[in-house]
Amino acid sequence: MKTILNVIWLVLSGFWLFLGYMAAGLLLCITVIGIPFGIAAFRIGVYALWPFGYTTVERREAGAPSCVGNVLWLVLAGWWLALGHIVTGIALCVTIIGIPLGVANFKLIPVSLLPLGRDIVRTNESFAVR
Repeated sequence: MKTILNVIWLVLSGFWLFLGYMAAGLLLCITVIGIPFGIAAFRIGVYALWPFGYTTVERREAGAPSCVGNVLWLVLAGWWLALGHIVTGIALCVTIIGIPLGVANFKLIPVSLLPLGRDIVRTNESFAVR
């Protein structure tokens, strides 16, 4: 079932969201200070390409630098990427078949707003990480 949902997701919204994250990552990597943010954008972009079967968990060892980084990320790129998830989520929820995909888009909003201090793991590994 995950494979079918991922293929439908890829066709309807995943590829465009992936391109958005890659564009944001490239823009953020222009400066040396933005490289960690660009790497986070690339990591989330791959997650946005194939979201079913994966989840995010908070890293316990992430401290104050990730908090400060998340505030900067929110201002620089997070707001715009989250807005993309909101728009595509609403558009996908118009049809009955698209409702699970729209819900998946809404689940990606917290990650797109505050990505630092989180790891992307398979859903069967999420309890082992905690």
